[in-house]
Amino acid sequence: MKATDVLIQCLENEGVEYIFGIVGKETLDLVESISRSEQIQFVPVRHEQGAAFMANVYGKLANKTGVCTATLGPGATNLLTGIASALLDHSPLLAITGQAGFERQHKQSHQLIDVVKMMEPATKWASQIKDPKTIPEMIRKSFRIANTERPGPVLIELPENLAVEDVPPRVLPVIPIPTRIPDDRSIQTAADVIKQSTKPFVIVGDGVIRDTASKELLDFVEKLGAPVTHSFMAKGILPKHHPQNFYTFGFGENDFVLSGIEEADLLIVIGFDFIEKLPKDWNRAKVPVLHINAIPAEMDEYYPVQAELVGILKITLQTLNTLDLPSKHWLPSGNLKNRIEQSHHIFQDEKDTAHLPLTTEHILQVIEKLSSDKTIIISDVGAHKISIARTYQPKQPGGLVISNGFASMGIAIPGAIGAKLARPNNPVICISGDGGALMTFSEIETATRLGLSLIIIVLNNHVLELERQMMNKKFYKSFGVKFGNPDFALLAESFGVKGVRPQTLEEFEVLLKQELESQTGIVLFDIPLQQTT
Repeated sequence: MKATDVLIQCLENEGVEYIFGIVGKETLDLVESISRSEQIQFVPVRHEQGAAFMANVYGKLANKTGVCTATLGPGATNLLTGIASALLDHSPLLAITGQAGFERQHKQSHQLIDVVKMMEPATKWASQIKDPKTIPEMIRKSFRIANTERPGPVLIELPENLAVEDVPPRVLPVIPIPTRIPDDRSIQTAADVIKQSTKPFVIVGDGVIRDTASKELLDFVEKLGAPVTHSFMAKGILPKHHPQNFYTFGFGENDFVLSGIEEADLLIVIGFDFIEKLPKDWNRAKVPVLHINAIPAEMDEYYPVQAELVGILKITLQTLNTLDLPSKHWLPSGNLKNRIEQSHHIFQDEKDTAHLPLTTEHILQVIEKLSSDKTIIISDVGAHKISIARTYQPKQPGGLVISNGFASMGIAIPGAIGAKLARPNNPVICISGDGGALMTFSEIETATRLGLSLIIIVLNNHVLELERQMMNKKFYKSFGVKFGNPDFALLAESFGVKGVRPQTLEEFEVLLKQELESQTGIVLFDIPLQQTT
């Protein structure tokens, strides 16, 4: 059996359903082996970066390892941004790249660069296959590493000359990753720290969603009675109307919840990752921390750990919920919750939409109004991402995919494809600025070819708005942030996609309602926002 056939058997054994990528000379045998699989569908994309973004979001939402592939050289370098995104957003991903045969790796050769060395800083593990008989072990190791907390990407490189070697068929059994739970002494210490506090404040991160511990978290905070805030990537864990919900933190400006955090005498930090916001930005008062996470705390001056519970969050929280912990109900001063709601436009204005302007916040309110518990929102990166983090309130944990680790523009359109393949019965809406949209716009053809139903919203203002704001603040002027745009609706139609351009919020609401009800094909909303000066 040729080596690539064995590799595909191993991927089938791991439950792989899709491989996203582009064919190249050094991966011809790999793709030919995929073509004969009855389980795995090869998804040809328009750019390798799109393939990695698709695998990234697919892995996050399918609770499986997303797989992408590319040839050597430029194919592999094009994967790098999406792979780095998976590393910092903690998505399980396996990238398989081709490479020149051994016979030309010792000298300068066409398209030859050291892909493994290039990928090492962006992966949890990167390795070249040097003996095809090791393929089963390397694939099994890859999936274990990719899915061990924190999840992330791995790279396997297959030299061209090994792809066709004859290898005995073999797969290794898939066994569960061992679970880790805090010991009784740590649990008791954590309980004592909570009991001694008078004003604990709970900070929730994406690890709670990854560990499917949202119910246990909700039980814990309701028993505790303390205020709760979410990181960008953890939104949706507490229901919008929950009295303890102080929404989201981690903004550069107008981060109102920080005043509540500074009033606390204990921060109970659950499943949070520093990649979203360093503690010096939200714990300036150096409030003591109870660290609850799947991995030990990082050492940081502004993260003074008083107690630590390390282990599977679902089990850890279940254990805490069995203890006789006293209620610590308190509210930050200054009517903080109401101030956040008003500043972040969290509640829908009851006025008729005909009287409201077509702003990002009003668009988000309409989307929230019309979305269901199953709706998945994919956010690109830009000024609108900040608005989404502030205003939009998902109805379920995981209902909002917002890259806040690597935070690369261009993730939304290919990410929406990965989301729809992971959750085919869920409505998927991707929201992008005009800057990010054109970076991966070609993947609309991929979505059309796959027959997917998606809603794509492009917020069109001819400027990199977030950068414009930052430059104006720092230099009192902006430069290099404006550009021209195509007719997005017409461009969408050239891909065989329905393009619409609502001119009012009322028209947008009518059209969005129709598309959510029909869910047939792809529609792109080109929404003109007022151009900035």
